[in-house]
Amino acid sequence: MSKKSILLLAIVMLCSTLLAGCGGSDKKAATPAAPAAGKKLIIYTSMKESLISGIVEGFKKKNPGIEVDYQSAGAGKLMAKIAAERQSGKILADIIWTSEVPDFYNMKKEGILEQYKTPLLKDIVNPFDDYDGYFTAARLGTLGIAINTDKIKTPPTQWSDLYKPEYKGAFGIADPALSGTAYMSVALLEKQFGWEFFDKLRANGARIGKGSGQVVDDTASGELAASLAVDYITYDKIEKGAHIALYYPPELLLAPSPVAIFKGGNVDAAKKFVDYLLDKEAQTLIAGEGTLSVRTDVTSPEKLKLPASADAWKRSIKIDYVKMMDSKKATIKQFTDTLQGKK
Repeated sequence: MSKKSILLLAIVMLCSTLLAGCGGSDKKAATPAAPAAGKKLIIYTSMKESLISGIVEGFKKKNPGIEVDYQSAGAGKLMAKIAAERQSGKILADIIWTSEVPDFYNMKKEGILEQYKTPLLKDIVNPFDDYDGYFTAARLGTLGIAINTDKIKTPPTQWSDLYKPEYKGAFGIADPALSGTAYMSVALLEKQFGWEFFDKLRANGARIGKGSGQVVDDTASGELAASLAVDYITYDKIEKGAHIALYYPPELLLAPSPVAIFKGGNVDAAKKFVDYLLDKEAQTLIAGEGTLSVRTDVTSPEKLKLPASADAWKRSIKIDYVKMMDSKKATIKQFTDTLQGKK
């Protein structure tokens, strides 16, 4: 082989080696990115489908590189799922957002929450005096007296109106053993008015219903004349044509819905979600669903006749959530015994 041929062959081999090296380098650079892109942000929430789906879609538009999945179910079911996952060795969710405040104190105590103090805290109504960043209120639920407008002609203005004859045997409260929101309401009313309030309800024939939705359904159907009712459940029925209305006595029942981040998950994406949830876009969606935004610059639709967030907080019955959590079993028993006449 001539010197010229040998030189040409060497050049070809060198180029082949360089090209192969470049190709291999590209493949190695792309490989680590694949798992990161496939890591979803997982949200567990008790918020209704119409609300969480809209918020997730808005978040994805603002954060196109983050995949999101969510599960919407009752808070009790979600906590049972989390407990089972912990037994298996790993919580699959990155975010938890429900209305069961005591659960968040328990999770914080158990050390499974990530501490994150959002920079948006300055823009919101914060109902937690002991706030330390382990969970943040993302919604302010309200409860009032829902009446069937065909049965009750004079709207209630005080909680004591429930002792009147027109409510006899026809006022319902969801079972606090089944509904965390109902438990919070019972605890708040007991703190404000004492057990005498429930003694008088019992004397007027008040009933224990099943869930928060069921007592509103029974009010809409006319089986009950009135009920202790959650805002968004009631307004959803009104929107569908039910002959009911919701009224708020001066001492307001306020139920915060905290959001928190689990340790060991997709923490960076979760922090972005918390910030989006507290920003004006997501909070406007929350206000549109018949409940209160935590932001003072977001107002509810006028037709809902909800108080402003800051005013609602001022009017609300305040409670020590840790003590409320510790006394849950005893409070539920006393409530049940009282309304069933076992005292």
